[in-house]
Amino acid sequence: MNEVTQLREGPQPAPAQQNVEIAFRNVSYDSNAQPILKDVSFVVQRGETLALLGRSGAGKTTALKLINRLYEPTSGEVIVQGRSTMEWDPIQLRRSIGYVIQESGLFPHYTIRENVAIVPSLERWPREKISVRVEQLLSLIGMPLHEFGSRYPHELSGGQRQRVGVARALAADPPILLMDEPFAALDQITRSELQHEFLDLQQQFGKTVVLVTHDLREALLLGSCIALLEDGKLTLMAKREEFLSSPEGAVQAFVKPFLEAEQLLPR
Repeated sequence: MNEVTQLREGPQPAPAQQNVEIAFRNVSYDSNAQPILKDVSFVVQRGETLALLGRSGAGKTTALKLINRLYEPTSGEVIVQGRSTMEWDPIQLRRSIGYVIQESGLFPHYTIRENVAIVPSLERWPREKISVRVEQLLSLIGMPLHEFGSRYPHELSGGQRQRVGVARALAADPPILLMDEPFAALDQITRSELQHEFLDLQQQFGKTVVLVTHDLREALLLGSCIALLEDGKLTLMAKREEFLSSPEGAVQAFVKPFLEAEQLLPR
């Protein structure tokens, strides 16, 4: 029996394991001897949107940066697509993961076309393929190439820049998308519009998404699953209805004001 046959006939992962895109295994992270994350474990299934909810300083952004190896765990292991992040080449890992932050993080001296094309260009896609991809994505976010492609970020509104940030993150068709409070700096109307546009895009592309937010309403709208971080610890990870009905005190601190506000809305 040759080596290839042995590999094929060896133990195979269970279907649930095969669908795991991201896994935290007893992950802790310290900064300057201060614990930021404490023994955190969870999995994100392929195509799922996990909303990482928590107060400021709870460890949400730290968890996000451990996924694309901007940070490395003090202990434990972060698994991305079946491999520890420590086994990945960090540059290749980051290029294979879309990353959206507040204020979009666009390069100010690049045109919109150039900003969206950055990662495909670094990956040495053919020029024609890049052009088609950029045009497709700008059309999907309602910013046609002929109208916006040659503009610069300072010529756009905040909402438009954020749209371009999402398009850039999707440009190289990564399987995973990380989003760090991407809509937090926008006015409420624009924020709501972009949230619903993101839902439409997610239905089309079916990415695995980890979204950092401190807004329960946003977590319920965008997340197929919600994980609450409290003081660096994972308090609860659950589907929407289970999260809302949890008696856990840290969960209720988010849920109670939300439900009270909902009751004040006109029916």
